[in-house]
Amino acid sequence: MSSIEELFIEGLSEKAKGLPSRVRLKAKHCLLDYLGCEIGGMRYLQEKHTELIAASPSEVFLKGFAAHVLELDDGHRHGMIHLGASIISAVLSASEKEALSSDNVIRGIVMGYEVAVRCARAIQPGHKVRGYHVSGTCGTIGSALGIAFACNYNYNQLKSTLACAVSSAAGVLEIQEQASELKPYNTARAAYDGVVAAQIGKMALLGPDDILGGKRGFLAALTDTPKPEFLTDFKEDSYCIEGIYQKVHAACRHCHPAIDATLDMRNDLNLKPEQIEKIEVHTYKLAVGSHDHKEIMGISSAKLSTPYAVALAIVKGSCGYADYNEDNLNDYWINNLTRKVSIIEDENLTAQSPAVRGARVTIYMKNGEEYEAPCLYPKGEPENPLTQEELDSKFRGLAMYGGLSATECDELVSEIKKESFDLNKILRLCKI
Repeated sequence: MSSIEELFIEGLSEKAKGLPSRVRLKAKHCLLDYLGCEIGGMRYLQEKHTELIAASPSEVFLKGFAAHVLELDDGHRHGMIHLGASIISAVLSASEKEALSSDNVIRGIVMGYEVAVRCARAIQPGHKVRGYHVSGTCGTIGSALGIAFACNYNYNQLKSTLACAVSSAAGVLEIQEQASELKPYNTARAAYDGVVAAQIGKMALLGPDDILGGKRGFLAALTDTPKPEFLTDFKEDSYCIEGIYQKVHAACRHCHPAIDATLDMRNDLNLKPEQIEKIEVHTYKLAVGSHDHKEIMGISSAKLSTPYAVALAIVKGSCGYADYNEDNLNDYWINNLTRKVSIIEDENLTAQSPAVRGARVTIYMKNGEEYEAPCLYPKGEPENPLTQEELDSKFRGLAMYGGLSATECDELVSEIKKESFDLNKILRLCKI
């Protein structure tokens, strides 16, 4: 009988053959989105944390940090994982070093996402409940295997890479609590460790029989809710990359349904903060803990707070990267309104999660009126995707903040859309 590891590698290897055109296009969308986040994030680090740039152990580590620092990078709601910051950082690093073709780059991105999401779904929600940060743990595995598939590793090399990556998988959620600015450390380290695991795996050193299903392996060590079918069942024709979300708000994804519902009411009703008595956000359980705080201890803390995000949405009308700034942290009306927001578990939404990660926002006015709006699929989910124009616009905004000219942005977008793009040209245009 085949082991979980054997079935996983065999299923992935089959899926990597002849990627459909729709999947290749999605990978290009992810690449463009990543580049915007990375370029903008690097500018942010240059402005706020120049010492981190100097202290970074490697270029791929720095890219993995920069691509997540603005909280605008992509993810997957079922796996509860961020993807591009670690995986694409690692794949681009290896692809540039090995002078790989655009086909190899695309395959590496697609398969890196496939690996990370399947591994995440196999251990969630127990993994998060235990305190692990899946973007660090499964991000490491996706980064390593993304490189392996980009570089056409054989079975023994894949097996060895997987063993190294699983053993390197790490990251705890406590790193993001209170005023911590270290949340991107986990995506940075996942990219870096993924590169190391792929380098060692290439030598095909003999590993254990089943790093995934062994008695002290991946499933046993990292969760109380193992779902091995996500590692063994490859019957569906779809790819995990098709199920990702892409963000328009620079806040934790758990905050987004409340933001979208709030913005809908603000725009329709012309709400003013001084008119509001209180606000209730009803949402699923995992969006309550660690996201209901009203004591904001810095920008990183603000990005994880649904009360702050709702207040910011009402007062400023948007929750983009430029809105999370020191002036708004000290704004009277934002702080006043933040204290009026309550986050309440809705058992019905909890039961639907993670298939639906929604919220219902009720605003109580001082004159006695009440307004309510739901949001089941925030903007950027596959059920409510960004259009190509919206994705291009998001990239341009981030890239121009990062120092690119409008002409360079246009040239870069055009290059990525080509059937076979020139990675060196893209990286040169990005100045990374």
